[in-house]
Amino acid sequence: MRPRLSIVISAYNEERTIKRCIASVSFADEIVVVDNSSSDKTSDIAKSLGAHVYTRPNQLMLNNNKNFGFEKATGDWILNLDADEEVPPALAKEIQALIKKSPNQNGFWIKRKNFSFGKWIQYGLWWPDKQIRLFRRGKGQFPCAHIHEYIKVDGEVGELSEPYLHYNYESVHQYLTKIDRASSSEAIFLKESNYQLSWFDAIRFPASDFLKIYFAQQGYKDGLHGLVLALFQAFYSFCVFAKAWEMQGFSERDIQPKAVIDELKKNGKETQYWMLTTSINESKNYLTKVMSYLARKWNRIHT
Repeated sequence: MRPRLSIVISAYNEERTIKRCIASVSFADEIVVVDNSSSDKTSDIAKSLGAHVYTRPNQLMLNNNKNFGFEKATGDWILNLDADEEVPPALAKEIQALIKKSPNQNGFWIKRKNFSFGKWIQYGLWWPDKQIRLFRRGKGQFPCAHIHEYIKVDGEVGELSEPYLHYNYESVHQYLTKIDRASSSEAIFLKESNYQLSWFDAIRFPASDFLKIYFAQQGYKDGLHGLVLALFQAFYSFCVFAKAWEMQGFSERDIQPKAVIDELKKNGKETQYWMLTTSINESKNYLTKVMSYLARKWNRIHT
């Protein structure tokens, strides 16, 4: 018999996107929608399009609800999506051909094209942003330890060629709403991991993320979008720190200005390193490249 494919979609107040998502997977044998207690017409729209809809509490760890959806699926294979994601025709054909030949792998990584503020973001964290989304039923689930986690697959994992689409942030308000939930979950994870929070994390968390995304991962190549998203990610990391501090009861600590200055100097040195590295990589002037290389080497030796 031909292997059957189930789509499991997680949704919360996605009446604007759920139709697009479901329409993109019309090739599947079954569509399961886990509605996280939406207050809009998400559930009604999904039902009208033939999906099996299950309503669950809108808990902070939504991966629990996604695992619930996996249990309700009856297909041989499961493709997991969020309501703001879409499967283009090329990926649909690749998935259909793949499961038809019964591969040895039990799961597959799929590249995700993230569209933020109207643009495909090709650098930083956002490309290729591989996710395990296709897996054999009964062989995969979320660990539910952290909001930003991958599906854990029992057995070998392969990789598909074609990407799927993620319409990540369409407005600043949407971004701020999403990071409120995500930062709370990550702060809880830090607490449960017994992470020893220090005052300097208020500086290190956001600074490290900005330097990594904007410079090391070349987010600057996405122009203003790349700069704004790198700054937003830094703000997100600061929110994680602030919420973790809140969980400590807003513990007091005297901090001398000199200690803050010293910490900023450390980050300044790291910033200078990445500025010079970027100059080496991007400058078309050979002399500028050499001077930047020598300056970076000098700074490393005398740090």
